[in-house]
Amino acid sequence: MAGVNERRVVIVAFPGIQPLDAVGPFEVFSGANRAARAHGRAGRYAVFLASPGGQPIRSESGLALCTDPLPGPDVRIDTLVVPGGGGTREGREDEALLSFIRDAATRARRVATVCTGVFLAAEAGLLNGRRVTTHWAAADELRTDYPALTVDPDPIYIKDGKFWTSAGVTAGIDLALALVQEDLGTEIAQSVARWLVMFLHRPGGQTQFASPVWVPRAERSTVRAVQTLVEAAPAGDHRLPTLAAAAAMSLRHFARVFTAEVGETPGRFVEQVRLEAARHDLETTTDALEVIAARSGFGTAETLRRAFQRRLNVAPDAYRRRFRTLPLDPSERTSA
Repeated sequence: MAGVNERRVVIVAFPGIQPLDAVGPFEVFSGANRAARAHGRAGRYAVFLASPGGQPIRSESGLALCTDPLPGPDVRIDTLVVPGGGGTREGREDEALLSFIRDAATRARRVATVCTGVFLAAEAGLLNGRRVTTHWAAADELRTDYPALTVDPDPIYIKDGKFWTSAGVTAGIDLALALVQEDLGTEIAQSVARWLVMFLHRPGGQTQFASPVWVPRAERSTVRAVQTLVEAAPAGDHRLPTLAAAAAMSLRHFARVFTAEVGETPGRFVEQVRLEAARHDLETTTDALEVIAARSGFGTAETLRRAFQRRLNVAPDAYRRRFRTLPLDPSERTSA
């Protein structure tokens, strides 16, 4: 039982859960207890992984997890954590699970979802009108299924009132560290992050981890031909007059048709193609930023940096260090 000075954290478990969504936050809160004791700080967390009936559950990867029973309506909850995983699809049809989440949320000081756990909170009616995030691969589905939510697919986590939502899988650890920092301060949270070999605040957003963006192909063959032209030579002359001439259309008509069929303006499309070309080169070559910028169509390293910051919220130098597949030569290390 939780003591009077303890914050009760309930992590909801269900079949098909993503185990890291639950185990990651569990370890952060448990580590915060150890760090608080080491620093002579009062207050601790009582952490429970709980499921209906307290039965063992099988995660989506096959890992079996022992659980406690879900707490009753008379039990005070400080933080309710709703993990994600493939089981959330069935969970959205489980009225008993949704009812617990809905009722527990009303008496919890705060509610946090990890990855696709946001779908359960949304289905329970907790997030209407709020700004939320989720795993980048699930953002479009969340936006479609729950139009009353404002979905931002880039942040690692978002706080809106007492509701916190986070990106995928390991982002649950980032989220839990933020919750500990809010409760116990930066010193304790930083101690836990160091022990876990983590950033206290991960640089950049989750878009940098997303796979290359798939752009819809236009129905008109002339517009499709322009898309192919840009993708074949990212560094080519892709100013609007040049593209419109290639499609044998007027500037205004081409811009209108392209945007309607592709879903973004010609300029945004060209920048996205160039960004993906630069990402590939940063990951797979040792070429200098100036060379990559010229080859991908950005012209200068500074223009490349601005595009990376605007689109991915991270500098290209930092992106290369994180994702490149070749060792980094010390002579190539430049500041972001």
